[in-house]
Amino acid sequence: MRPTLLYLTVFVSGMSTLAIELTATRLLGNVFGTSNLVWANVIGLMLLYLSIGYFLGGRLADRYPNPRNLFRLILWAAFLNALIPLLARPILQGAASAVINVDAVVVVGAFLSVLVLFAGPVTLLGCVPPFAMRQAINNLSMTGQVSGKVYAISTLGSLLGTFLPVLVFIPEIGTRNTFLLFAALLYVTALAGLWYCDGRVPVRTLWMPVVIILLVQLVTGGPLRAAPPGRTLLLEQESAYNYIQVQEDGEGYRYLYLNEGQGIHSQWHPDRISYGRTWSFFLTAPWFHKYRDDEQPVKSLAIVGLAGGTIARQYHHVYGAMPIDGIEIDPALVDVARRWFGLDAIPGLQAWAADGRVALRQLPRQYSVIALDAYRPPYIPWHLTTVEFFEEARSRLLPAGALAVNVGRTHSDRRLVDAMTSTLLQVFPNVHVMDVPNSFNSILVATSQPSQAITLAQNLADLPEIASPILREALALGVASLAPTVPGSLIFRDDHAPVERLVDSLVQDFLLSGEAARFIPASSSHDT
Repeated sequence: MRPTLLYLTVFVSGMSTLAIELTATRLLGNVFGTSNLVWANVIGLMLLYLSIGYFLGGRLADRYPNPRNLFRLILWAAFLNALIPLLARPILQGAASAVINVDAVVVVGAFLSVLVLFAGPVTLLGCVPPFAMRQAINNLSMTGQVSGKVYAISTLGSLLGTFLPVLVFIPEIGTRNTFLLFAALLYVTALAGLWYCDGRVPVRTLWMPVVIILLVQLVTGGPLRAAPPGRTLLLEQESAYNYIQVQEDGEGYRYLYLNEGQGIHSQWHPDRISYGRTWSFFLTAPWFHKYRDDEQPVKSLAIVGLAGGTIARQYHHVYGAMPIDGIEIDPALVDVARRWFGLDAIPGLQAWAADGRVALRQLPRQYSVIALDAYRPPYIPWHLTTVEFFEEARSRLLPAGALAVNVGRTHSDRRLVDAMTSTLLQVFPNVHVMDVPNSFNSILVATSQPSQAITLAQNLADLPEIASPILREALALGVASLAPTVPGSLIFRDDHAPVERLVDSLVQDFLLSGEAARFIPASSSHDT
């Protein structure tokens, strides 16, 4: 067998293996999220499947050394890989509804069912390296050199398979088509190998693409998560970071949903600014400080987690024209916000497609308010929860500035709120807590100068008659929703920030306590 064909086969196999793993996290992430728990399950089971494949591949290579058998394994790996998104889709559609309805049994069952689908193709691809080494080694004195070359070429393929799905194919053609693309690449490689071995095209294998094409037509119609009754699905797309949906109801309200769809990340209406939801609470951030009558409370704003720009739109309406830096890690989401949520109609807003911590460190401006709303329910990115990050944020605030953070909780478990409070108090003199009604959200406001919660009520009482009704409504909501500030014992630092473990525990207790059975999904943004 020609070494060139053999090494090309190893390269394609290694590339496809990592591509399957990375695309698997996206397939699951659209419904189950991308927490460490999801990543650990995906990576752990993939390694298990590969280990089984290495073991079986070595035995098969010794027992059936004909190279045709190697390409038959790859042929079946291609077919089973193409089946994954097609068989997973109905499971994931059911799981998407179960996530919204907090049906833990269905969610866990669907998660494990989808992971089982990867057993076949990944195990078969794990058979390739030992089989290839059996074919390549003709001289025992060259065993080390040949095996090193096989693993090196396979790893180079894996390197390419790490970047191509995430950076190129998923944003351009979607998760399903990424699976199908790598399946097609494996299929063509197997056909080429079988043709080389037999000198003819293996016509008997042509039923495989026919079956896949038929299943594509039968299975993939409709959105992954259907819009509820009374709403129209305006947009469904995948980006490098998110599964994005834009829905519109009969009254012209638009809603932005991401990934699992458990929270409204932005809302827009041509004739309304305020919706009495979580975003309104960010308007209270400057008002734990007393101002002179001639003093402008907000001179500039930074938002980490811009999404569709609801917070920015409300700030502009209430406080007037000002510089606003909106940071959003997903450039596709910025484009969606411009198209569907009027982002370009907000004067003074500059959208930055970048990681929140990196961008905030690099932007040259000082801010009256920094709004941190970088949620992927129910998780907050850990690097945006630490003492070191809050020190960086405080250094970007004006002397009377404030940092407002959206934090998740349940009705009976405030551990994350308390941990965030204790962490913020390492950097800021005071932290004030507001529990958003009918939601699993609390807004924490940390002030650069010493402050008291009662100041919010005093500022509400002192608002002039000409003050914005939206501001008055927001301050009234804030005053009515004030909760005790209770620092926890846990402090998040860059070296140790077990945010996901804490949230996993919070969610587990929520499900086991029976609270989930009484849960009616609220309409607040980023409900956990």
